[in-house]
Amino acid sequence: MRDIVAECARSAQRAAPTLASTDDETIDAALEAMARHLTVSAADVLAANAADIAAAEQSGMSRALIDRLRLDEARLTEMATQLALLAQVPFPPRDRVLEDRPDGLRLIERRRPVGVVGATFEARPNVVVDVASQLVKSRNAGVLRTGSAALRSALALREQVIAPALGEAGLDPAAVQLVDDPRRDSALALVQQPALIPLVIVRGSGETTRILAAEGARHGVRVLAHADGGGVLYVDAAADPALAVELLVAGLDRLGVCNRVNLLLVAEGVPDRVHEALLTAARQRGIALSLPPHDHPLGHEWALDTGREATLTVSRVTGPGHAAHVANQETSGLAATIVTSDEAAAREFLDGYAGTGVFWNASTRLLDGFKLRRVPETGINVDRVPGPRGPVTFADLYLRQFVVIPAHRPCG
Repeated sequence: MRDIVAECARSAQRAAPTLASTDDETIDAALEAMARHLTVSAADVLAANAADIAAAEQSGMSRALIDRLRLDEARLTEMATQLALLAQVPFPPRDRVLEDRPDGLRLIERRRPVGVVGATFEARPNVVVDVASQLVKSRNAGVLRTGSAALRSALALREQVIAPALGEAGLDPAAVQLVDDPRRDSALALVQQPALIPLVIVRGSGETTRILAAEGARHGVRVLAHADGGGVLYVDAAADPALAVELLVAGLDRLGVCNRVNLLLVAEGVPDRVHEALLTAARQRGIALSLPPHDHPLGHEWALDTGREATLTVSRVTGPGHAAHVANQETSGLAATIVTSDEAAAREFLDGYAGTGVFWNASTRLLDGFKLRRVPETGINVDRVPGPRGPVTFADLYLRQFVVIPAHRPCG
């Protein structure tokens, strides 16, 4: 298995230098071609996805995971639209002057591609295109890997959409590889070869992702891990009741996504009628409620719970400071929202919550690459250390290099 992944990485590595030196127009032409091929090849992609769905249903896969796995014409159209928009996003400058030094030298920060970036994800065929587009836009080659559930769909997207688009733009189709063996060992091999794949993006269930992140750290591979999710909605005593219900409903529109509302915190000062309106709104949408006393951690992520995905944890808190503390201590730190008309309460919550995204009167569902930053994402990183955090996009996939030249000389 290690050899299979290594051969994919070597193929990507051979294509990486040309991709790194390609002009902006060629990169964007490749993305536009991907958008076209999504439309032209829709029937083949959907047929492959239908086979994946049928196998998943036969295996007893949960509704939430099947929702992640499913492609349809509307989702393909949305993917194509995002690719076309990505092609219009300006590239960040390669060089940024930091300082003209007193010694007559100019200090410049330069952005350089990583080279080859790996990515592994489960049952999410749309991620094939999301990650591939971000790698191409950042001028990185890549090795992608998915499990058996989405492999037919992933192969169709690579062979029918990504590879021909790269070729049409004059780029090497081998720049984006897909490991065609779905066994778990292929994911392990992806994070064990730092000389070939120094950076790996990992998306999947919490435990599996943590294992891969630890394995990557042991081998010297930098892992951007999207392990756990679950959004928090805190309804303050000064919340507009209608808006609170609206944001709760908006956060429960898809139960299998990481940024859904997973924990509802309600201030003790919220009237009982408003509290009950929130619970009723959830129940009317088929959501089961986990009410105090809880027999599980408050931040338990229901999206990963087979058969209980349609569940919401509800708890009372004393105020915005307490809500931020609970969100910090009990959840993954993905995203949290405060609903309030009291600016002081909002500021207390915004300043107190240390997670990846914090919102005032806005849905946690906004913590998504395209919704938040207007470009697709490779994943959402919730690390509590310096580096890319939140939705990771092409602008994050680079190495920083310091360049020093005489101050009177131009750079570039």
